[in-house]
Amino acid sequence: MRIEDIEKRLKAVPLFKDLEKEELSHIVEIAQTRLYKYKLYVFMQGDPLDRVFFIHSGKIKIYKTDTSGREQIVSVLEAGEMFPHAGFFRQGNYPAHAEVIEEAQLITIPIDDFEKILLSNPLLCIKLFKVLGEKIVDLQNRLEEQILHNTYEQIIMLFLRLCKTNGMKLDDLYKITTHFTNRELANMIGTSRETVSRTISQLKKKDFLLTDEEGFFLVNRDGLKQEIL
Repeated sequence: MRIEDIEKRLKAVPLFKDLEKEELSHIVEIAQTRLYKYKLYVFMQGDPLDRVFFIHSGKIKIYKTDTSGREQIVSVLEAGEMFPHAGFFRQGNYPAHAEVIEEAQLITIPIDDFEKILLSNPLLCIKLFKVLGEKIVDLQNRLEEQILHNTYEQIIMLFLRLCKTNGMKLDDLYKITTHFTNRELANMIGTSRETVSRTISQLKKKDFLLTDEEGFFLVNRDGLKQEIL
């Protein structure tokens, strides 16, 4: 890929959009792009952590597995986002699996080289730590949801979170732009597929949740917020 194309794609990443051309050129020099097909793994949990990835297009599912193979979905990332969110300035392994769920064009940067650029650019470093800080707050909120709320409320909060991370506003509703099975939704909060299915049926009866002709969820966000007050 031409340098101009890589520069254009990096400029579309929120983390880099305010950089001057000269500052961005240092990142372009060490960046590569690669197309990942559906169902390919970008990396697997436990692999040596040596690169950081930025999504130009497509979707990546981040999830962890335990010793019995049970899956815990951490997030589904879309264009403009980076991953992983751990491993900077330390030696280690990737903390989760990264699987392509929609053909993805990724920008990859060796983490050692990226760390050197961060050290020489305090503004970029601050912006990165802000992104990481937001992820920490999100994880804290999820933990609080599990401790303080019952499963019905947790599922509602999951849909509210998906409106923010994977949603698109359509008039008074939010369309969840990624297809999620009931099993995947259950794996996000550590409950059963049957519980999610039963709760979705209840929410549909209350007109808080719909599905369109393509099977995407349409969420009445205001209604869900009122349901857990």
